[in-house]
Amino acid sequence: MRLLLLTLPLALLPFAPAHANEHAHEHDHDEHASLDAHEHGSASLNIALEGNSLELELDSPAMNLLGFEHAAHSTADRAKLASVKRLLEQPQQLFTLPAAANCQITSSELHSPLFEDEHADEQHNDVEAHYQFSCANPQALDSLSLAAFFQQFAGMEKLQVQLISTTGQSGKTLTASDSLLPL
Repeated sequence: MRLLLLTLPLALLPFAPAHANEHAHEHDHDEHASLDAHEHGSASLNIALEGNSLELELDSPAMNLLGFEHAAHSTADRAKLASVKRLLEQPQQLFTLPAAANCQITSSELHSPLFEDEHADEQHNDVEAHYQFSCANPQALDSLSLAAFFQQFAGMEKLQVQLISTTGQSGKTLTASDSLLPL
């Protein structure tokens, strides 16, 4: 399944020009930006659904989640970092799946130089999270709500979602006011 998520950006590459044209006039400085650009307020979420396995892969500038993206120097920064890390370690609090699907988290991985006492960049650090769920009743997986995610992270303006499943692939931009993703 991890391989499926890694190939997702390549599979959805044909959608990139249409998406780029859709937002070409939003920010003049983003005219030449790629899908992997470090853009505050925006993050990507790749989703793969196969059989009873659901994987989510989040990639976000730390600014969206923490309110800063430099190494945590102050007590307040370290407290915020610990709080966000604890929250990200509980994906059930951020991503709401239909109860009837009976999905349980089976693995969770977080990566950021900020979390790992690595030499963090003083200007632009990202946070990556990878979650795997096992769903006892995958037929009931008809949606994913990110309302709680947007409530927790006020710095998140939009989430570029790419979904691949046995029925095909799709992409959608979610916001706090449009946070329900049909699966």
